[in-house]
Amino acid sequence: MQINYREIEQAIGYRFRKKSVLELALTHPSFRYETPDTQDDNQRLEYLGDAVLSLVSAEYLFNSHPDAREGDMSKLRSSLTEDRKLAQIGAKVGIGTFLKLGRGEEKNGGATRPSNLADAVEAIIGAAWIDGGARAVNKIFKKVFIPEFDKLKVALGESNPKGDLQEYAQSHGFGVPTYKTIETAGLEHDRTFTVEVATCDQNWKAAAGSKREAERRAAMLALEDLSTLPSG
Repeated sequence: MQINYREIEQAIGYRFRKKSVLELALTHPSFRYETPDTQDDNQRLEYLGDAVLSLVSAEYLFNSHPDAREGDMSKLRSSLTEDRKLAQIGAKVGIGTFLKLGRGEEKNGGATRPSNLADAVEAIIGAAWIDGGARAVNKIFKKVFIPEFDKLKVALGESNPKGDLQEYAQSHGFGVPTYKTIETAGLEHDRTFTVEVATCDQNWKAAAGSKREAERRAAMLALEDLSTLPSG
């Protein structure tokens, strides 16, 4: 029986040229064990997808967070690619409906089992890499994974002090905060930037290894001081 994969392709943002590789990504080992004419399952694709997803996630974080430390990027990447998060993504895009399971696995709730969903998500990434290379994987990543980063940043406590400071200033009748680099020190490969932020008729200074991080720290200092002021 020919299966229509249009629904899941729309959910992940990529249309496979070879449906057979997508079908393989959705084939659980239990189905292969119980079906003599089925030669393969999704375990090899899962292995490939795990590596590809790690690389694409690392590249995205490296490019989108130029001031982030290695540990912060690793924390975000691990949170995105852990089995629990992958299972949530798998459930969200409806993978369980399309999983090919053995009778026993299906009877025992295999279509909603988190480990099966997580494995299938990685297998689909591996299948997309084979079907369309980096371009295909990046389409899926943009559609499915990038929206999850904002949720993770909130869950992991990543703040936006510059945005918060601007919101505070404007809500209290002041203009947009201004940032000025007032000092640059150190060797070219080991610079320290001192930035001053001016808002609410006050100034705050902070230093860091990049202008962006110095601005962020200055905004945090401003927020700390302003939060102690009486309201009204």
